[in-house]
Amino acid sequence: MSKVLEVKNVEKYYGNKSNLTKAIDNISFKVNDGEFVGIMGASGSGKTTLLNCISTIDRVTAGHIIINDKDITKLKGNRLNKFRREELGFIFQDFNLLDTLNCYENIALALTIQKVNPKEIEKRVEDIARKLEITDILKKYPYQISGGQKQRVASARAIITNPKLLLADEPTGALDSKSARQLLETFEYMNKELKATILVVTHDAFSASYTDRILFIRDGKIFNEIVKGEASRKEFFEKIIEVQTLLGGDLSDVI
Repeated sequence: MSKVLEVKNVEKYYGNKSNLTKAIDNISFKVNDGEFVGIMGASGSGKTTLLNCISTIDRVTAGHIIINDKDITKLKGNRLNKFRREELGFIFQDFNLLDTLNCYENIALALTIQKVNPKEIEKRVEDIARKLEITDILKKYPYQISGGQKQRVASARAIITNPKLLLADEPTGALDSKSARQLLETFEYMNKELKATILVVTHDAFSASYTDRILFIRDGKIFNEIVKGEASRKEFFEKIIEVQTLLGGDLSDVI
C-alpha cells in the first residue's frame, strides 16, 4: 500500500524566547493510500495545529511533511498554492461555501479555477452530486439548504478535484445528530467507494468511530494509537472512550 502522507519529527513553536509555547512536540506518523484516519485530543492538545501544518495553512518550526512524495515544508508561493489547489481537499466546520454562488457553482469552483472544460465540469459535478445524493439542491443557494446539506456540498467540492488527501476539521461540529450521522456515512462512502484518503480532526468519539485508525494527541505528542481492525463500530467507540479515560481528560471533551 502506497504512502500518501508522512509526518516526520514535526515541531511547532509559538511566541518568542521569553514566552515560548511548544504546540507540537516531535510528532511522526504515516497515512497510507485509502486510509480513513482520525486525530483526537482535548482542547489545546495540538491536534488543530497539526492539521493546519499538514493543510499548509501554517508552517512547521522543524521537521518535514511529505504528501504524495512532495515535501510541502519546502514549497513556497505559487508552487505551494498550486499544490494546495491540486493535491488537497478541505472540509471545514463552518462549511466555507460562498453565499453568492449556488450549490452547483460552489462545487464547480475548484475546477473552474483549474480551467477545466465546462462540459467536463458539468459531467463531474453531476456525477459527484448523484453519488452524494445532492442532485436536487444543485440550483439552490447555501442559505436555502440545511446544515447537513451544506456539509455534503462542501464534501462534494472537496473531492471533485480528486485530491490525494482530504482534510476535515471538526466537520460535524455545527451539525445536529441526524445530519452528523448522514455526513459521517458520506465520509464512509467517499472512503470505501470513491477511494478517498481522509484525515479528520475531531473531539467527538461518535465521529471518530467511523474511522479505521485514531491517533490520540496529548501535550503536542502522540499519546496512543488504536486501530479498528475487525471490531464493530460500537466496539471501536468503546475503545475510544477507554483511551480518552487514560488520557485523563473529561469525557465531555469527546462525547
